[in-house]
Amino acid sequence: MKKALILTGKDVQDHEFIYPYYRLQEEDFNVTVATEEGKETFGILGTKIPVNSKIENINPDEYDLLVLPGGAKAMEYMRQNERLINLIKNWDKKNKVISSICHASQLLISAGIVKGRKLSGYYSIKDDINNAGATYIDAPFVTDRNIITSPHYKYLGPWMKETFKVYYQNDSINKKF
Repeated sequence: MKKALILTGKDVQDHEFIYPYYRLQEEDFNVTVATEEGKETFGILGTKIPVNSKIENINPDEYDLLVLPGGAKAMEYMRQNERLINLIKNWDKKNKVISSICHASQLLISAGIVKGRKLSGYYSIKDDINNAGATYIDAPFVTDRNIITSPHYKYLGPWMKETFKVYYQNDSINKKF
């Protein structure tokens, strides 16, 4: 069975969690939701976020796809978690698919994996993306190798469609070896 991991935290942007959470299940992914505490939390709009793991218990080798929902407040806390940042860095080293939306590009910046890449993210972090050595692109989604980014939840549909496209391409390439 395909396994997806969603890394999130308190005050996540509700839409950016809910939509991929259910779309992943529709694509037959077993979905793990991990936070620092490993306890149920709430989105910025009050949605109850189901959590079934602590970040410290995650082994990236057990998962196929990583989704990073945004939310400015959530990112401020999450990017301080060294274990979470190292997990993202190691995920990228393995060329596994990472799908990030809105402010979650800040996690990619903190993981040090954006230099020389093209990314999107919420318009207010354009300078952060460019200053980290990436090129900011304002588009519904931007794909650069194994990373798919999107600037806003109004693009949830195209972003997730691209995420699955890249995942299935990446999966078929990996099965050849």
